[in-house]
Amino acid sequence: MNTDTDTDTDTDTDTVTVTVTTTLATAVYEAAHAAPPAGTIYLLHFDRPYRHAAHYTGWTRDLDNRLAQHATGRGARLLQIASAFGIGWHLARTWPGTRATERALKRQGGASRRCPACGVQPRTPSGGTP
Repeated sequence: MNTDTDTDTDTDTDTVTVTVTTTLATAVYEAAHAAPPAGTIYLLHFDRPYRHAAHYTGWTRDLDNRLAQHATGRGARLLQIASAFGIGWHLARTWPGTRATERALKRQGGASRRCPACGVQPRTPSGGTP
């Protein structure tokens, strides 16, 4: 058990002592419910569609490394297959976010509606297009 003591002195020379006790269980619980790690959500645009797929959406903490993995065939299976069929790809767009956000985007479908290479212009923070 960890005990931290914080002493705060009031202007009337009264001393107030606050003791905070943190158990291991509380620390584990708080760590488990902390904000998920942020990373980068990315959208890859295929040079031509492979069957129904014209895009790939992914998430990573290290975008350069992940793109290198995709380029060498050690990334997502869809990109391995696309490469085997001679289909190239390029990075079309990125967003800051979590894995949960990436999953939500994938569940929504319609990656072409978020792809600048397909003619979509991302909105600026003020709500307009650049």
